[in-house]
Amino acid sequence: MLSPVLLLVTVLTVHSVNGACLHDDAPLSRRANPAVPIANFSYTGATGPFGWAGLSPANGACSTSKMQSPINLDNAISMSKSTLTVTIPDVSHAELENLGSTLEVVANGTTHFAGKAYTLAQFHFHTPSEHRIANEYFPLEGHFVHQASDGQRLVLGVLFELTTDGTTTALLTALSHHISAVATPGKSTQTSALHFRQIAAHVQAGPLYQYTGSLTTPPCTAGVIWLVAQKPLPVNVKTFLGFKKIMKFNARYTQNTLGQQNLIQLAASQLTHAQ
Repeated sequence: MLSPVLLLVTVLTVHSVNGACLHDDAPLSRRANPAVPIANFSYTGATGPFGWAGLSPANGACSTSKMQSPINLDNAISMSKSTLTVTIPDVSHAELENLGSTLEVVANGTTHFAGKAYTLAQFHFHTPSEHRIANEYFPLEGHFVHQASDGQRLVLGVLFELTTDGTTTALLTALSHHISAVATPGKSTQTSALHFRQIAAHVQAGPLYQYTGSLTTPPCTAGVIWLVAQKPLPVNVKTFLGFKKIMKFNARYTQNTLGQQNLIQLAASQLTHAQ
């Protein structure tokens, strides 16, 4: 029987077969091949967050970086004071994809933040939320992934809360009408018209938590600017259940306080000391 230390090392070094594109770290240009890549990582077992570092040498930051996301957003995290302008044009249709790890929508837009322009590439969802506010989690979180011309990444995080009166966010409702067409990983479909005014106005109104963390999926690249809206947008039960049925559970565990030891390294060191 493996010792706890060897078991942890085994988990961290497990290798998968046939890697796939990763939604948070994919190039901004869209694929020439219409086939939707299926992620080679998951949120359960050896290919889940504790094993991501072993899926590829490129994923080392997942188990070593001290600046990882998501985190618990509390009073230690500053609120953004920089000017933010979000422009996401409404579209008559868009591509909705099931990557196996999330539901992703190809998108275009520009966010100007702190004097720099960031281009929107895509947005996707996590259930439950990856970020927490004062330790409170939310049923759904959207990530609007951007990149500047110099390679700097910026992600706008939007939390969604269940409502008791049936109100919901128009963008979610529009997407929910097409979710059944992408129930299987690797599937894509064309949506109906999507409108982004509500999302853009919500993020611009703030307040926004601001911190520098990482991608929340492999390769867990650090140096990502996060702007997470403090107030959630509404989602009704029917819409939420539609997203949850397809994505199931796809949230990375809360990471250690920024600047402190990566929790995987910390766990390994404590197991060593316990021997």
